[in-house]
Amino acid sequence: MVKTIIYLVIFLVQMLGFAQDPVLELDLDTALQIALENNLDVERSNLRAQTSDIEFNQSRNSRLPNLNGNYNFGLNNGRSIDPFTNTFIEEQLTFSSAGLSLEATIFNGFQIKNRIQRDRFNLQAAKADVEQAKQEMVLNVTLAYFQILNNNDLLKLALSRKKSTLEQLERLKNLNEEGEGNPANYTDIVGQLANDNSIIADAENSLEASKLELIRLLNIDSEISISESQLIDEPVMYAYSVTEVFEESLENLAAFRSVELKIKAAEEDIQASQSLYAPEVTLFAQLNTNFSSLATLFNESGIQIVETDQFVSIGGDDFSVFSPETNFSAESIAYQDQLINNLNSNIGVALRVPIFNGFRAKNNVALQKIILEEQKVEYQSTFNEFRQAIQVAHNDMQTAHAKYLIFEDQVQAYTESFRVNEIRFNSGVSNIVEYIISKNNLDNAKINLANARFEYIFRTKILDYYRGIS
Repeated sequence: MVKTIIYLVIFLVQMLGFAQDPVLELDLDTALQIALENNLDVERSNLRAQTSDIEFNQSRNSRLPNLNGNYNFGLNNGRSIDPFTNTFIEEQLTFSSAGLSLEATIFNGFQIKNRIQRDRFNLQAAKADVEQAKQEMVLNVTLAYFQILNNNDLLKLALSRKKSTLEQLERLKNLNEEGEGNPANYTDIVGQLANDNSIIADAENSLEASKLELIRLLNIDSEISISESQLIDEPVMYAYSVTEVFEESLENLAAFRSVELKIKAAEEDIQASQSLYAPEVTLFAQLNTNFSSLATLFNESGIQIVETDQFVSIGGDDFSVFSPETNFSAESIAYQDQLINNLNSNIGVALRVPIFNGFRAKNNVALQKIILEEQKVEYQSTFNEFRQAIQVAHNDMQTAHAKYLIFEDQVQAYTESFRVNEIRFNSGVSNIVEYIISKNNLDNAKINLANARFEYIFRTKILDYYRGIS
């Protein structure tokens, strides 16, 4: 029975192992590649670019003429006009007509040309928006990736902190059991262990939260494991000034290109709206035919001699006058023959001159000018926003680097202090309070150093993003 239970437990454990999703091993390049394929913000930008591409093609196709065909077939009862003879009839008839019409714009104040150019700029702006979405995605994924590394590093520090506490706890426990140690020292170190466990729980929660954020950005449904090969051992002061970063952002960031292209598109829209003041010249042509069920063809079927109502008198006798008469037989004209026989066409040029249209052209131009001004304001807003953001990021980078150097010295100082205090405490020269204070000072300094190190990494990655470097 016991063996059966053991085998059953082993089987269930194996089944649970097979049911778990495989852990996805990620380095930064792999994460960025997955994000480019799956990220929803990038996908939305791609769809908007596809829409702009279709609109651009539609504008170019507006240069082509319009060719339309029409066909109808119907039944008519009562008084009507025979479409074949154009006479009034009181008969039932079936009728049909067909036609082709062509219309081509020759000139409309360059409206088509301006709209094509407008949609070309809009397409280029949409492509720039896609590039901007990719640049932002690269930044967000990179920051999320390094946030995981940061939290993983903090977890390791917390576990190392607990390890040293456990070693001291074991020593004090043995002393306490032998009756040589101070019981208060043992209970104090137990309290310190509880504090370490709390820090570990917070670190584990932060690590899982940062992993979930990266999973969201990658738009995947899988556990992930992060490679630590891309850690920076020693931060070096960033080589570019605020001015240099901002100048490169003006050249390389797609956000600026997008707004500039939208300004050009708005200018072309004004030109297109002003074309409403110009006359429009169009070429038209039509080809039509029709059919009527009453259409009849009379064919000669022979000649016969018939008596007329006239007569001649000969010798006092009246004789009727006979005359030859041609006989005709009625024959319906075939459907396809009527369509061929009734063909007619026309061609011409039409001129439409705008005289008054309820100020529609004037208001349209005014609205487009407002849109142009809005785009200029948007550009200035983007300009100011990025300039201020770069200044803040650069200041934060310098602060993080300065704090890193400070905490590096602090860790060295507290390391030596803890080494001395640990020896003194183990020798019974100092008390547990001094030991715990020294230990916490060192542990907190290590945490601060790790945070400053990764804070510097974050800020340099943000500055690289502003420079257009992925």
